[in-house]
Amino acid sequence: MSEPADGKSAQGVSRRLFLKTVGAGAAATGLAGAAADMARAAPPAILGPDAVPLTLRVNGAVHTLTLEPRVTLLRALRNHLGLTGPKEVCERGACGGCTVLLDGEPICACLLLAVDAVGHEITTVEGLGTPEQLSPVQAAFVEADALQCGFCTPGFVVASTALLRKNPNPSLEEIKAGLAGNICRCGNGGRA
Repeated sequence: MSEPADGKSAQGVSRRLFLKTVGAGAAATGLAGAAADMARAAPPAILGPDAVPLTLRVNGAVHTLTLEPRVTLLRALRNHLGLTGPKEVCERGACGGCTVLLDGEPICACLLLAVDAVGHEITTVEGLGTPEQLSPVQAAFVEADALQCGFCTPGFVVASTALLRKNPNPSLEEIKAGLAGNICRCGNGGRA
């Protein structure tokens, strides 16, 4: 059965016109509902430019700081908490000198704002062990004299710890992949 050129069937409305009308109505209803949902939703919190209070959980301890929202986690750790294990080197996530664990996952602290770390567990190299009781990875680095100037060592220790927690028996290729974000610049300039 074909439709007449005017789009109307013998009964008055064509199937095509009906579907167009129903589709447009459904779309308009959906948009109106979405607009109402957006109007009811709370606007996103705007922080700054002034300093704001925030709470960070670092190495098992809770710290309340007042920081500008633009402060990176790295600068909060080093400049406000005195944790100098994570190193400020490239400030673009290319060297791994600032590697810390965020909920057990290695991240570059120079790339994360401190406000974005609120509610997460942060572990620095200082939180892995103490001079009297080194972690197994720290002890292995000392025993094997696995450092030269030592500047990159904290990042390597943290990244190695994360790797070994996930895979206690990694292959050479898995080790290379797990430490690929960390660079030693004083030895041979190469990657681990």
